[in-house]
Amino acid sequence: MSTDILLDGQSLDRAQLVAVARGATVRLDTGALQRVAAAADFLAAQVAREEPIYGVSTGFGSNADKLLGAHPLRDELPGAARSGRSPHIELQDNLIVTHAVCVGEPFAPEVVRAMLCIRINTLLRGHSGIRVQTVQALADMLNAGIVPVVPQLGSVGASGDLAPLSHLAIVLLGGGEAFVDGERVPGRDALARKGLAPVALSYKEGLALNNGTAQMLATGVLAVQALDDLLDTADLAAAMTLDAFAGRLGAFAPEVHALRPHPGQVGTAAHLLRLLDGSTLADIPYHLVPRFRPWLPGSWDDPAARALTFDIGWDWVPFGQRHGREKFYRRFRPFRGGKKHQPQDSYSLRCIPQVHGAVRDALAQAKRVLDIELNAVTDNPLVFPDKQAEHVEEQVISAGHFHGMPLALAMSYLKAAIPVLASISERRLNKLVDPATNDGLPAFLIGNEDGTESGHMIVQYTAAAIVNDLASRAMPASVYSVPTSANAEDHVSMGANEARHVLAMAQDLGKVLGLELYTAAQALDLRRDMINAARELAGRSDADAFAAKVQGGPLPDAAERAGFLAEVEGLRAELAASPAFRPGWAVAAAHAAIRARIPFLDRDRAMDGEVAAAVRMVADGSVLAAARAVMQ
Repeated sequence: MSTDILLDGQSLDRAQLVAVARGATVRLDTGALQRVAAAADFLAAQVAREEPIYGVSTGFGSNADKLLGAHPLRDELPGAARSGRSPHIELQDNLIVTHAVCVGEPFAPEVVRAMLCIRINTLLRGHSGIRVQTVQALADMLNAGIVPVVPQLGSVGASGDLAPLSHLAIVLLGGGEAFVDGERVPGRDALARKGLAPVALSYKEGLALNNGTAQMLATGVLAVQALDDLLDTADLAAAMTLDAFAGRLGAFAPEVHALRPHPGQVGTAAHLLRLLDGSTLADIPYHLVPRFRPWLPGSWDDPAARALTFDIGWDWVPFGQRHGREKFYRRFRPFRGGKKHQPQDSYSLRCIPQVHGAVRDALAQAKRVLDIELNAVTDNPLVFPDKQAEHVEEQVISAGHFHGMPLALAMSYLKAAIPVLASISERRLNKLVDPATNDGLPAFLIGNEDGTESGHMIVQYTAAAIVNDLASRAMPASVYSVPTSANAEDHVSMGANEARHVLAMAQDLGKVLGLELYTAAQALDLRRDMINAARELAGRSDADAFAAKVQGGPLPDAAERAGFLAEVEGLRAELAASPAFRPGWAVAAAHAAIRARIPFLDRDRAMDGEVAAAVRMVADGSVLAAARAVMQ
């Protein structure tokens, strides 16, 4: 069965575009090609009738008031030989060769392949006047694996992506440069290597090839595709952090979010509950959670426990400090460990649905805009060969579909959303490493009994640096128009810059999420192991032995000693009767995937390779895939 993507100008979706960007080939719908041919024939007939048509028999932009003659005026110089060139054809060639002036590093091949696919698809609508053989030549170039070199800087987003698209088209003419078989070569050589010939342009074909929104749309679609997975990864990182905090799930209950039903918020809350399904750390009774104490040689008397790198403990609440709180202490045992007796977590945990969900809604808006644009006609003028009209101006209509503002504003929304998602991730990471906020875990998630270790302290610095960089790049380009073409194009969208920024910012967001996952995995190990160490101690000891982990109790000969030991026995018995504590099933799978590449940090060591591995696991989707595998 063919794996080609059928392009017909009307049904291209984001998944198909991503497939072409990553190597799939295309084939062209026969009915669409008939529409293309009809428009090209109509345009040729109008030129033969000497009708004035913008960009066909007139100049472009500020030259739109200049009608083209039958031959170049320079042919009339004394002694000049006739060039034989048609000004109509020269106009199209010149448009491409003079507009291919972008600078900077080339776009990645997948961006350029997506641009080619978009351009072919919009031309197949049959309103651009291009010939069938020229559209087919574009498809042949794409299918042959020829990737034009398109430098990243040069589009203002109206009239479309003129300069970047000219870098696509110039290779079709045998100019410019292209990547082929992993090598950067002149465009003519790239065509020849694949048995293709350069194309000679006809009426309006230069304008049809370079007037449109393909760069901003290609980068926007690829950015949205990345953000889809990054949002799920952000939820996964948040869920792992929640388990590491033994957090509270009430804030994610369906009945709560039914009262404020923003779609992204509702979806995020439901996703978090699925990720945390099976967790016995979430919603654990407060008094069962011990806090970290530095390891000492005498911390553990059992041979199996001597391998632990931490000690644990609680503070007992004396009888004399409970007045007015007796009912509370009948429900919750009078021991203060790692978790405070409070019914709600901090905003970075409790408000995950509201924050992540708002970003999801921004992404949904971008998808809506991109989905429309994928099958839109975005060049100018537009050809309506079947329209009955008295004058050609009613059949070849100049409009503004090349203006990228619909895309630019959607991308501006995402530019503002990305630093928000990165920022709340960094706040959770910071909360994990700070002993003032991490609910009884060690400072910087390392034992540090000798005062020589930094643990995960500097990981938070890196996350903070990236968040600051993302925030500084969030200024919307769309609000700052710089007029072009001698003020004929006096308001432009800057959508190409906007979408390019979003694609790059998405990659940096992934780095922050990788750092949170790296840190949350360490915290989860500590939290799980500390609680389970308490459980195992409870199972092999009596109240007197277990009381060694409780501070603030009365002296052995004090009158309150018996009451104290009775309460210690209650805590011990509850822990001993509990099953082993564990994170949610999906969180556990993601944690195992991380631990397969990155071991627990029991002592300081070089962390650069581990940080890079965590970032790669987000980029390649492996940590997310591990969680998804157990949620199906």
